Amino acid sequence: MANDAVAGNVTRVAPAGPGDGDDPVRAVLAAYTHDLVTAIDETLNTFLTAEVDALNDIDASMGRFAATAREAVLTGGKRIRSTFAYWGWRGAVGATAALPPVLPALAALELLHTFALVHDDVMDASTTRRGRPTAHVALADQHIAAGLRGDPGRFGEAVAVLIGDLCMVWADQLLAHASVPSTRLLDVRRCYDQMRVETVAGQYLDVLGENDPASWSVDRALRVARYKTASYTVQRPLLFGACLAGIPADDPLVSAYTRYGLAVGEAFQLRDDLLGVYGDPAATGKPAGDDLRTGKPTTLLVLARELATPAQLTALERAADGPVDTLAGLVAETGAAARVEEMITERVSDALTALDAAPVDQTARTALTGLATAATNRRA
Repeated sequence: MANDAVAGNVTRVAPAGPGDGDDPVRAVLAAYTHDLVTAIDETLNTFLTAEVDALNDIDASMGRFAATAREAVLTGGKRIRSTFAYWGWRGAVGATAALPPVLPALAALELLHTFALVHDDVMDASTTRRGRPTAHVALADQHIAAGLRGDPGRFGEAVAVLIGDLCMVWADQLLAHASVPSTRLLDVRRCYDQMRVETVAGQYLDVLGENDPASWSVDRALRVARYKTASYTVQRPLLFGACLAGIPADDPLVSAYTRYGLAVGEAFQLRDDLLGVYGDPAATGKPAGDDLRTGKPTTLLVLARELATPAQLTALERAADGPVDTLAGLVAETGAAARVEEMITERVSDALTALDAAPVDQTARTALTGLATAATNRRA
């Protein structure tokens, strides 16, 4: 493999390949992913430092507000979306293309992700994210500490919405810094806009489901997963990367990325559904059982109702307002958790089948194979 400039003046010499007996997936991910995440974080930090300074010049309180937004972006996070976008791009351009020209576009996806997370936490009334207080909770605490007038909770939610909005604007600004031909950047922007529309559509369906759970089916729950998660976590980032590489919409690579991205994205959300009920809060950074407490019609919970015997269904209804552990146990007894595991396995298999026939760079093929497993078998 050729040298790959990762960020700024940091240049990494990629290894020639895994040695005998090495797991090639582990070797490729270890060789590239850490450096990629570091490059993304450095790009974000440089961009956000300048933006925070500019807002601080308007008013010191604006600087503090912007610094809170910057913290939401830079604290934690696995950089999954920018990683899939990178491999979508690398799979098209091969091992020798330089990364810095497209790095701002990849990093912009993390700003878009922060926008979605902050707004989602407000809508779900979540109290923790990545093991820390969510933005609206932290802002409410700031309101109390400063002795401000009014309702701290309402203040926190209002300012968190503005933080999400600011991250959306920042994402647009950073995307424009990508050094690609202007006509290609228009195609990238179309893909990016479609990603945002689909994310909003999925988020609306998610909210609607919480308020109309009786009308939800497994198909509808999967539709939410498709638009809320699969689109902007895997599928669209891959296609975003292909657009950055100048790949036309009718290219076979686009078809392969579309199929792979949908399958892995749905599996990613199904894993989230399981982690939301059975995950370890120390690993996930969020309390277990939030979906059970709110009755959100995830695929897991809809399946539990569909698979339950009459006696189990009665028990589920009686336990709805009881201890979360009891309800989680009843869901497992219906066989729903086991079925969701099967659905994850089926989707990963479909994704890898799509990848097998794809005209993709071999290193990217190996990495995407590893990511399909890593993203769907995770504990956090």
